[in-house]
Amino acid sequence: MKSQMPESHNYFATCPHGFEAVVARELKKLKAKNIKEENSGVSFNGDLKLGYKSNLWLRSAVRVLQNIKIFEAASEQELYDQIIAVQWEDYLSIDHTLAVTANVRDSFLTHSKYAALKTKDAIVDRFTNKYERRPNVDRDSPDVQININLNNNRCTLSLDMSGASLHQRGYRQQIGVAPLKEALAAGIVLLTGYDGSQIFMDGMCGAGTMPIEAAFIARNFAPGLLRKKFGFQNWPGYDADLWQKLVAEAQDSVVRQPEAPIYGSDISSLVIGFAKENARRAGMRPWIKFSQKNMLELASRGKGGIIICNPPYGERMGEIEELKGLYTEIGNVFKRQFSGNTGYIFTGNLELLKSVGLKTQKKHVLYNGPIESRLAQYDLY
Repeated sequence: MKSQMPESHNYFATCPHGFEAVVARELKKLKAKNIKEENSGVSFNGDLKLGYKSNLWLRSAVRVLQNIKIFEAASEQELYDQIIAVQWEDYLSIDHTLAVTANVRDSFLTHSKYAALKTKDAIVDRFTNKYERRPNVDRDSPDVQININLNNNRCTLSLDMSGASLHQRGYRQQIGVAPLKEALAAGIVLLTGYDGSQIFMDGMCGAGTMPIEAAFIARNFAPGLLRKKFGFQNWPGYDADLWQKLVAEAQDSVVRQPEAPIYGSDISSLVIGFAKENARRAGMRPWIKFSQKNMLELASRGKGGIIICNPPYGERMGEIEELKGLYTEIGNVFKRQFSGNTGYIFTGNLELLKSVGLKTQKKHVLYNGPIESRLAQYDLY
């Protein structure tokens, strides 16, 4: 069954709160149109090719949704009537499995699970009425994932192009303590202004996520190349030839050798082993220099580089008091050992940043899941 989808589409790339501007800049590079930063995401317009490319290339986004209908609904019946009127047979077949996720805020419905249930009922009822058969539900691994966003009684129906979250690159099999998700790590690296031309050093790299994402950027490697499957590949209108062409173009654009070296170090030999294995799985191992070393023993490898760390930030008062000394020492290392570079600290504890003892040039307010965090920038002279 071929889709009757229009040539131009409205898309929405979701992201952690605070990374909207980063995603917008990525979309500008992909030549998206009508880019608009919104809460925890960015809306944009483009053709099917752009939808595929956004899944292949976006580093800091979590999902790409393709909007199929936007409408007002102030009651359950209005919601049902609007949803059952959609030509769902253009987007899935009877033999497909489906799942519905929902986000509800300030609307007549107050529970997201109930909104998802009502949406599912309308979709399967359309198939039953037309074909006397209906698609089955598979919440864990559906062929087609549908999203409904109900905000102030304004409803947006979307298809999830990505399937599994885009942060699931597939390379991270070994993890350390409190690892950063790949899209979050990539967004942080992009916020530093890193483009591959600077020396990049992560002094508390854990399982290696930030150095690996930096290597992707330095080598112009599309993160989606590691993915085996995307949600849109199950759609009736999937254009396999177009997708294979985009994949081939991305593979041809990979840079053989980064301009500047990338370093990752950690005090734990165990997690450095994890980092090396993850980098190997990502295909980036030859371009990252890992070492087991205390952050406080690091020294600059040249001017104009980026030194970054994501230190522990504790949860209990006793832990926080102990960590103040660590943050002070990190500030001392930045000042003494990295003159001529730019330092960054990513932390979920705003109080601990006060112990660094350096003037902050910029602070980015970011969210690591529900945790309000900061990426603090220090120009080191």
